[in-house]
Amino acid sequence: MVRIVVSLLIVGLVGCGGSQSKGSSHGKASASDKVQDCLTAAAAHPEPKAKASERISVSHILVRHAELARPEGATRTRGQACLRALKALNELKDGAAWADVVQAYSDAPGPNNGALGRVSQEDLDPSFAAAAFSLDVSEVSYVVESFRGFHVIMRTE
Repeated sequence: MVRIVVSLLIVGLVGCGGSQSKGSSHGKASASDKVQDCLTAAAAHPEPKAKASERISVSHILVRHAELARPEGATRTRGQACLRALKALNELKDGAAWADVVQAYSDAPGPNNGALGRVSQEDLDPSFAAAAFSLDVSEVSYVVESFRGFHVIMRTE
């Protein structure tokens, strides 16, 4: 079973990652609030575990956006990409299979369901490494932003 790790920054967020909007008549977050909440949480960098292995195996879901140095054809905005990654995470929380979510949401699904293999912290973007090395085996990160886009990361070993 995959466990979902959620940053303390998002505790209390509503729906698809948004905060409750004070001005809303229904207590629903506005689209811009949801985007801002997602971007803020994605920028948080958890601390790697003190006794983390030197190398771990990870898989990821990657969502690219047009604002990247190398968007590789992505046309969505940064905010749209963050929310798409959050939607993938929510599907995992709801019990969807990893492989199905990778195929539906990742911009780099490949034949290996997002598996990156065994990596060290030095192999990875610092924000991706911080999130990946803070996970226990079978845990899934919150949305993480790197220079490649937004990720949902699962530690597999």
